[in-house]
Amino acid sequence: MKTKTIKKAARILLGANLIFAGISHLSFARKAFQAQVPNWVPLKKDDTVIYSGFAEIALGSALVFTPNKYEDRVGKVAAAFFTSVFPGNIAQYTHHQNAFGLNTDGKRLGRLFFQPLLVYWALKSTS
Repeated sequence: MKTKTIKKAARILLGANLIFAGISHLSFARKAFQAQVPNWVPLKKDDTVIYSGFAEIALGSALVFTPNKYEDRVGKVAAAFFTSVFPGNIAQYTHHQNAFGLNTDGKRLGRLFFQPLLVYWALKSTS
């Protein structure tokens, strides 16, 4: 299989996952996502979850449907997004918030190592 085809499939898969996550922010997992909003965010937790859900749907759609000449830019924006929401994962760990089956400090700590993989995925699938 060609590298270009693999990258395209990885980019579309990442985009589809972001679209799904965004929809879940707005519906069935809305309360669970509130556990990841740090207390220092100046918005209501529910508003933050809603806004980030819209952002994920838009970003996921851009990853799926972007023309080839813009892939690199969209990948960098996705990587920046994954970096910007990382404090939410840290807050979930440090405040011992249960959500998404992360009900122990060990599981919450393990989740922290997944975020850099998302950044890498966004950059590699679009470069």
